[in-house]
Amino acid sequence: MRATRLWIGIAFVLVVAILVTAFVSNYTWERFQSTLACAKLVIDGPRPIAEARDQRFLGKVRDFTAKCRGGDRAAQYRNTPWVDWANYWGTGDNSSRFPTRIDRLSKHLGPDDRGVDGALIDLEYERVELIEFNLHDPNTYEDYIKGRDGTRGPALRLWKAMQLPPEDAHYRDVGGDAKQVCKGNLIRFRTLTGICNDIFNPRMGSTGMLLARNVQFEETFPDLGGTDVVKNRHGDRLSLLKPDPQVISRKLLTRDQSAPDKCNAGQGLPGNSPDAHCDYEKAPFFNVLAAFWIQFMTHDWFGHLEEGRNSAEYIKVGCETQRVNDVDSPLSDEDAKRLGCRKDDRVQKALLAETGDPGKFRNGDLEYWRRPHSTTRNNVTAWWDASQIYGYDEVSRKRVKRDPKDPAKLLLRQVGDRPGAGETQGYLPLLATCEGVEARPGCQPDPMNPVWSGQEAAAFPDNWTIGMSFYHNVFAREHNAFVAEFRKRAAQNPDADSGLRNPDQPDRVIRYRDVTDDELFEVARLVIAAEIAKIHTIEWTTQLLYDEPLFRGMNANWGGFFDGKEKVERALQTVMKKFLESGDPKKANEWYSVFAAGPGIIGVGSHVYNDDPFAAVLRPGEKDLWNISNPQHVNGGVNHFGSPFNFPEEFVTVYRLHPLVPDLVEYREWNHDPNVVREELPLSSTFRGQATQAMHTHGLANMALSMGRQRLGRLTLRNHPAFLQNLSMPNLDSATKKIDVAALDLIRDRERGIPRFNEFRRQYGLQTLTSFDDFVDTRLLAGSSERRKQEELIGTLREVYGQHRCDNSKVITHSQRMNDKPITDCLGHPDGTVVDNVEDVDVVVGWLSEFRRPHGYAISETQFVVFILNASRRLFSDRFFTSSFRPEFYTSLGIEWVTNNGPDGKVWEKKKSNGHTVEVSPLKRVLLRTIPELQPELEHVVDIFDPWARDRGEYYSLEWAAREDARSDKAFPPKP
Repeated sequence: MRATRLWIGIAFVLVVAILVTAFVSNYTWERFQSTLACAKLVIDGPRPIAEARDQRFLGKVRDFTAKCRGGDRAAQYRNTPWVDWANYWGTGDNSSRFPTRIDRLSKHLGPDDRGVDGALIDLEYERVELIEFNLHDPNTYEDYIKGRDGTRGPALRLWKAMQLPPEDAHYRDVGGDAKQVCKGNLIRFRTLTGICNDIFNPRMGSTGMLLARNVQFEETFPDLGGTDVVKNRHGDRLSLLKPDPQVISRKLLTRDQSAPDKCNAGQGLPGNSPDAHCDYEKAPFFNVLAAFWIQFMTHDWFGHLEEGRNSAEYIKVGCETQRVNDVDSPLSDEDAKRLGCRKDDRVQKALLAETGDPGKFRNGDLEYWRRPHSTTRNNVTAWWDASQIYGYDEVSRKRVKRDPKDPAKLLLRQVGDRPGAGETQGYLPLLATCEGVEARPGCQPDPMNPVWSGQEAAAFPDNWTIGMSFYHNVFAREHNAFVAEFRKRAAQNPDADSGLRNPDQPDRVIRYRDVTDDELFEVARLVIAAEIAKIHTIEWTTQLLYDEPLFRGMNANWGGFFDGKEKVERALQTVMKKFLESGDPKKANEWYSVFAAGPGIIGVGSHVYNDDPFAAVLRPGEKDLWNISNPQHVNGGVNHFGSPFNFPEEFVTVYRLHPLVPDLVEYREWNHDPNVVREELPLSSTFRGQATQAMHTHGLANMALSMGRQRLGRLTLRNHPAFLQNLSMPNLDSATKKIDVAALDLIRDRERGIPRFNEFRRQYGLQTLTSFDDFVDTRLLAGSSERRKQEELIGTLREVYGQHRCDNSKVITHSQRMNDKPITDCLGHPDGTVVDNVEDVDVVVGWLSEFRRPHGYAISETQFVVFILNASRRLFSDRFFTSSFRPEFYTSLGIEWVTNNGPDGKVWEKKKSNGHTVEVSPLKRVLLRTIPELQPELEHVVDIFDPWARDRGEYYSLEWAAREDARSDKAFPPKP
């Protein structure tokens, strides 16, 4: 009763504040209606979190909520399948903002702030429900459902399956068959195989652990028809090669070319002539550096292969059938030639860990699967630990070269005599083959797949590209820059406290002079990994998702909404600690996630104070009790939300981003008019060892300029690179020695049991599509060229995937309802209607077909919702980003470096960006240190992943306009 009266009082105050705010500014009828809607929203109170899977939020709000946050426009689009928040005020460019700016009285109550805040609230609802319904770990799922020892599953924090097995070299070090706890050297730094990140669950996230799933196990491998519901959904229409992957690639994914001869199937013209040209649909606000950045990241996060190899068994890749009059019919040789597909392509089968009967268990009246039909291993560490640079097992570590002159550094060698201050910092050496001139006594060859010959030495050398060469060399230089700064400070004050501590001797001060080469190397790894995580979180992602809600949200994920307000952050962290230890899933998961937005995730648990949150505010000088010898302090900031952390297979799927890559790179030179394109460099000539050769020929600075200026490709249909559809693979045991990567993406998803698009959306709490027509962006004017193009593509989708006459008696899902009724084969249409086979669409094809997206989104909302869950979890679960983000591990310089984006304090941009005063971004600072000759070009660049010569405009503009000194660049339209 007291809580009810309190809410009524709060609601009354808020309603009065909203009404007062409305009347003190320019007033309109829409504003009046919106104000009344806000009053109703406040009176009705917050929406409850779903208790069951089929009651989820779906990103759809009530009518009055939409009107409060976005007026008539937001209400207008509520009946579409897409999320509502993208139509709120302030969530797009200037056209989305309320026409009249509101004064200070209305902060967080004025229309634009209501819109952005409302979007953030919607996103938090989605994250909370994703945490509740989308964590499925094949090692521990029965515990998650049943609970253990009186604790409900979602509040569990320890798992037997996450203990080291007897065959592990560190089994006895962590306690053997007793309660395992990591200690000593095992907790100081990131371990090679990723063990002991969580010191009470030492095996979690380590190399070789099973990938998780975000979808229910029984919904995986839909082609097997494992349940009656799955059979109802797809009938007999699916198999590994049905619908045909190569036919899908050629009909739906191929880039059309206006001048095929100038493109030459992505190979360009002889001599890299600047007259070459390949058409592709470009994203105006994202560059080619961003495309390769995500490849650099995925090499760190997950890997299905073993030293670049899949299974030894080969399978077909399609080019066999197509649908004709909704019947699968053989593809004639003439049809195959017309499409450009190859019947003789073969590829190795995917590696699988477990296959066969998944087994089941019961909890109450319900039956659950223990795992999917098949599982896969993550053959790299799951942590954000820069393992692609530093290694993830003993074999990969042998490829990591340290400088014999200073073993704390990575080995770099000068290449050529190009001008530029960064050139003296050098390049990574090549993998050693000990052949030819290397065949000298004592030469030790690097462990390697033969196709890697000629590449730079790197822990993760597979799928090596010019982009991988770029980022590996940049961060090797950055590693050495950190070591050099540490050495400089040690020389200036050798007896000063470095901040580093040894858990075996916690009270011993480790001076700068005491830090060993090995310790400094591992500290540098911690710093580089944290820098990379920060770049991805607040720089890459905020350009990928280029609008105000995501700018605020991602910065809050890292540093919190109350960044810099130490008293408030301390109080919130104390409350979060109590939630985590409560054993109540609602507190430990839902409320923990909500409160984390205040202080942010980075550094959560890295300070320990009195357990009273009010003491944090009233006694700000209170002593920090955190102690490296206390395991609860070292590990105290992590939260796995009841399910051990690893990346899910579905996360791999949404990072199949090949359309981002152009066929040709517009090569420019930093010291010769960067507005001039001097070569069109085929990306097909920059793979594997050719990538290293191209980097050594052109240099880091020129490749940075070239990729930084050029726009990448939009993630949409008919926009895959031609060269990737015809990629030469000389190591394959096939007649063609080629592979269509776009078709291979579909096959790998099917081999690993990814649900098809519509059920995938339902599993993640997004609304069902009822036909292919739902993909069309209805905001576009009927008859406009863009809408006609979308409708033509929808016709091709219908041709490829087909239609069938529906049966309304067949229920096709238990994960969602439609108009409070079960969803059936008819998807809301009358029984016996001919309906689109929208349930059969492959996930990759589905999200490429999402023409309607939130403003500034390079990815679709379906991809994004997968990111909402997993981007947060990889920070929440990692103690080196939470409770161990301290000088005892990073050194004082390391914490300073990560916090300030370098060793010389915070640096701010001279001009505001999208209304914000912003720091010079972390990757910009990295490039200025490692490639200082780029300083004049980067002077006007705010985000390294925004095309460098683009004018960002006033507020999240997507216009393709040149900044003043780039107006002669042919990439931009001539000024009228």
